[in-house]
Amino acid sequence: MSAPREARATLRVPAEHPALPGHFPGQPLVPGVVLLECAVQLAREAFALGALRGVPLLKFVAPIAPETDFDCVVAARDDGRVSFCIERDGQIAAQGSLRFGD
Repeated sequence: MSAPREARATLRVPAEHPALPGHFPGQPLVPGVVLLECAVQLAREAFALGALRGVPLLKFVAPIAPETDFDCVVAARDDGRVSFCIERDGQIAAQGSLRFGD
C-alpha cells in the first residue's frame, strides 16, 4: 500500500490562542505564522516528516478571524516538497510550499 499523497483537516484557532493579543486590537486576525504552523503540523502528521527546513513559497491572500473554520490541505510533491493551501469559505487564504529534512 502506498503512502498518502494528500491530507486535509478542518481547523479553527480559538479566541484564547496566545498569539492573538495585539494582532489586532478590536479586530483580531490569526497571525500568518499560526496558519503556517497548522500546515506544517498537518504535513508532519500525514507524511511522517522531520524538521521544517524551509518555506520556499508563501503567500497570504485573505485574513482569517479567530473562531473561524478553515480547511488546510497538504500534498506531497515528487520533488520532496509539500504544497499547502488554506481555504476559508472556499476561497484561498494562504498557500505555499514547505521543505522538510531529517
